[in-house]
Amino acid sequence: MTLFICGDSTAAAYVPEETEMTGWGQVIGAFLPEVVVDNRSFPGRSTRTFLAEGRLDAIVPHLQPHDLLLIQFGHNDGGNKPERHTEPWTDFMSNLRIFVECARKKGAVPVLLTPICVRNWQDGMLQPSHGAYVDAVRALAADECIPLIDLYQKSHEVQSLLGEAGSRRFHLHLLPGQDMRHPDGMDDDTHTSLTGALCYASIVSERLRQMGLIPQTDHSGK
Repeated sequence: MTLFICGDSTAAAYVPEETEMTGWGQVIGAFLPEVVVDNRSFPGRSTRTFLAEGRLDAIVPHLQPHDLLLIQFGHNDGGNKPERHTEPWTDFMSNLRIFVECARKKGAVPVLLTPICVRNWQDGMLQPSHGAYVDAVRALAADECIPLIDLYQKSHEVQSLLGEAGSRRFHLHLLPGQDMRHPDGMDDDTHTSLTGALCYASIVSERLRQMGLIPQTDHSGK
């Protein structure tokens, strides 16, 4: 079984020598040793640009029956760059349906994921993020009977429990000169550190097992 991941920078893989930024898709293999992980996520991509650049087309020939196609977008679809932007209830949902249909035609299983929340604290409260895009993913999953991993809800719960100070370690906060890879420092509440990526990868892998999408491995030696 191969687990393919389609997503943006929050799921993408990075070179550790170049940045502390780590996507959850980069580390999920540590929690799923029995499957092959093929992470096609790429920074800055929305459903529109991922499709327009032929990134899904490049995956389809490799899909086999019972493979998993994880689909997570929203950060860039909801941004203000016109070449990336989609409207949540129209072209965003239509684009997601393309991913789903391509997987199903190949006998693979599509899995929708809501985007991880942005760490935006105001007056001691973690603020909502991504607006209607989260609800659009949930609605499509319900309408089309697609497995859903509500990573937005889980990430919001985890960060809320950690608190404003504790949740900083899930993201990229570096002082100038603290890290040679980022000499000017960083103050990034969207992308995750290794700590954050490992937490979210663990949540995704656990949910895949709970839904029965990852076959149980027999460790009995029989």
